Amino acid sequence: MTFKVKRILLMATILIAAVGVTIMLGKMKPPPETRDREDLDLLVETMPIEAGTFSFSITSQGIVRPRTETIMSAEVSGAIVNMSPKFVAGGVFAADEVLMRIDAANYTVAVEQAEAFLKQRQIEFDGAKSLQERGYRAEAELASAAAALATANAELVRAKRNLDRTVIRLPYAGMVRAKEVDLGQYVTIGSRLGVAFATAIAEVRLPLTNSDLAFVDLPAPGIATSPASTAGPKVTLVAEYRGRHATWPAFITRTEGVVDERSRVTYVVARIDDPYGLQTTDDSLPPLPMGTFVTAQIEGRTVTDAIRVPRYALRGNSELMFVDSEDRLRIQAVDVLRMEDGYAYIAKGVEEGDRISLTAIESPVNGMPVRVEETSDEQRIVAEEFRQ
Repeated sequence: MTFKVKRILLMATILIAAVGVTIMLGKMKPPPETRDREDLDLLVETMPIEAGTFSFSITSQGIVRPRTETIMSAEVSGAIVNMSPKFVAGGVFAADEVLMRIDAANYTVAVEQAEAFLKQRQIEFDGAKSLQERGYRAEAELASAAAALATANAELVRAKRNLDRTVIRLPYAGMVRAKEVDLGQYVTIGSRLGVAFATAIAEVRLPLTNSDLAFVDLPAPGIATSPASTAGPKVTLVAEYRGRHATWPAFITRTEGVVDERSRVTYVVARIDDPYGLQTTDDSLPPLPMGTFVTAQIEGRTVTDAIRVPRYALRGNSELMFVDSEDRLRIQAVDVLRMEDGYAYIAKGVEEGDRISLTAIESPVNGMPVRVEETSDEQRIVAEEFRQ
């Protein structure tokens, strides 16, 4: 036997011995512990459903505008000879306060002439009547004198009216929005003098959608509520005033009764009494200037036996995922009354005591088994704040 053959036999012997030792060691090792396979179901958060009574509020926006606004125009011609210091933009005036005067010299003369002419016609009528009674004048002559007297009287009325029109005043307490003439300026009939508005009442036009109208008790079209009336829903107006948020009370006084053809909304009108606070000594409310953009919270209807769930619990806009007594998922359509402030309010399709899943599931299947983790009220509030 050659050396080469001996070497090959030795290597084969060593390899066989190593395999044998490995097999022996493997048989000596205890078998691994076996466990039954456990399929873990999806863990979901649930909350029980409870019925309650809820009051809704409708949010809208608008611009504060005066209810009464006047474009003042001259009714007679002449130079402006006197102007109130209050007749400036932002000036506040009382009812029937004189704001300006137009030169009345010519109109005073016209009144005196009309008075003299009337006296003359009165004398002529009295004379014609006396002669007619004695048979010296015909009935036609008396009628002519009476017509001349009536004409003279009408001329006097017209002259006095023109004289009164030289004094510019308004029948309400208000504020000047714009001044368009000044002292010494000559104006003609129809010339614009300025713009003013009443400060007693302001209004805000608020657009409401069809879904909003279902939750607001509005006055019937054409009916306006009085300040003492409770027919109109209460409104809270919110705006920024001097760098801080302020609120003002108001109420719905009427609806315009038509639907806007382009936006498909219905406008209601909210009324604010004494927006500038000129008629009260209460300093708790700041003034509400005209032109202010406000957000309105309108008092809506109260609904009983409704279910409130977090809005994020809805699938789409009308489905909820229920967890039945056997901890299986059940997807069901519900009747959503309204969505507001992160909540959805349900009218039909749910019963008190049902459990709904708050966990978002990518591809839920009816009958899917789940593991349930009840969510406390505190945990749910924290989760809702986090999601918002």
